[in-house]
Amino acid sequence: MSKPFQFKEFTIHQDKTAMKVGTDGVLLGAWSSVTDFPDSILDIGAGTGIVSLMLAQRSDALNIDAVELDENAYEQTVENFERSSWSDRLYCYHATFQEFASEIAADEETYDLIVSNPPFYTAGFETENSARNKARSTSFLSFEELVEGVVNIISKNGKFVVILPFLEEPNFISLAAKNNLFLNRVCRVQGNSLSEIKRTLLEFSLTKTNIKEEHLIIELSRHQYTDAYVNLTKDFYLKM
Repeated sequence: MSKPFQFKEFTIHQDKTAMKVGTDGVLLGAWSSVTDFPDSILDIGAGTGIVSLMLAQRSDALNIDAVELDENAYEQTVENFERSSWSDRLYCYHATFQEFASEIAADEETYDLIVSNPPFYTAGFETENSARNKARSTSFLSFEELVEGVVNIISKNGKFVVILPFLEEPNFISLAAKNNLFLNRVCRVQGNSLSEIKRTLLEFSLTKTNIKEEHLIIELSRHQYTDAYVNLTKDFYLKM
């Protein structure tokens, strides 16, 4: 039984889902820009709903939708949404992103901010936990399908933000560009100053701009966090 994870303004129950609260989700929820005051936000692959809840805390968006394929994760997200202060603005759909995106596109609806902590292990990566496999395997949602779906439902001035393994960065940027999504902002993340760059946060839009490059180191030493990481996450973590 996984204990609930308590943040400053909401709680994440995670006993039903294979994907627990982790640094990737927190980074995505904290780093995604809301300075353009998005009215509508979409979280692809909700997991526990953590990213949607962080964006609800950070923005005044009237409409924050999440889509989740796994039934247990979907139920967990709904539960976490309903227990939060922003339940009237949050909604989770139980569907594949491919189905969801085609329906939204058919209705000619769009989102101002789309975020995703997508599956990024290819078919060779399997564990004995089928729900975790589904959450982490690109065979359920390929990068191509993700990008193609996003292009069809992003608003004219919208932003698309994703967190990926650093090694996937060049491939994903190239794939996005082929679909007219252009890199605007990038942040490469290290656990500490001696570790390899493990993650990259990428922001895309339909407009070419000068690319803003950032670098983030999470820890100085074990549980001693850098000022940059504290500043990014202090509105959420209880002990920051």
